[in-house]
Parts: sequence; C-alpha cells; structure tokens
Amino acid sequence: MDLKTASAIRRLRLVSAPEAISFLLLLVCSVLKRTTDFNAVPVMGMIHGVLFILYVIFWLDAWNRTKWSAKTGIWYFLLSVLPTGGFFAERRLKREAEDAVIASRARQEGIVNA
Repeated sequence: MDLKTASAIRRLRLVSAPEAISFLLLLVCSVLKRTTDFNAVPVMGMIHGVLFILYVIFWLDAWNRTKWSAKTGIWYFLLSVLPTGGFFAERRLKREAEDAVIASRARQEGIVNA
C-alpha cells in the first residue's frame, strides 16, 4: 500500500467516529426539540452536515485509491447513513489498514511475493 492510499484510509477513519457521534447528537437534539424548549438542531445539523460531507469526500477518495469492490465501497457508504455505523466503519478501516501494513512489511522482507 502506498502512502497516499494509507492516508486516504486514515482520513476516512478519522472522520468516521466524529460523524457517527454527531449523528447521534443530532437525533438527541431532535427529540429534545420536540419534548422541551431546547433547540440545538440547527447547530448540530450544520456540524453533522459538514462531517457527513467530509465523510463522503474521504470515502470517494479511499474507494478510488484502494480499488475496493463495489460491495465494499457501498458497505462503507451504508455505514455512514446508519446512526452508529461510523463506529463500525472506523473499526473495520483500522483492521484493513493494519492488514495492509503487515502485507507491505511481508513483501519488503521477501516473505510474500504479492
């Protein structure tokens, strides 16, 4: 895995959890808006919107660089629209990045011819 591909996966990982947290907070704010006088939906909506747009941009970049299959690429997008999906995406991306580092080291040491 080259440096740009690893960076693309890292950026997607870094925005996954905050995007999921902002989604959950937006849901909480929506409930509070309807049950109390507390209205933070405009602020949380904007924060979540920015994080979601960043997630989509980083997702497209990672998909382009890693050459994921359509199934994998779509799976990562679907995780972004589920309230807690960003946490699962982050965990899976971390595992994928670690596996890529292990494979890269194995190739450098001549253990694997891949």
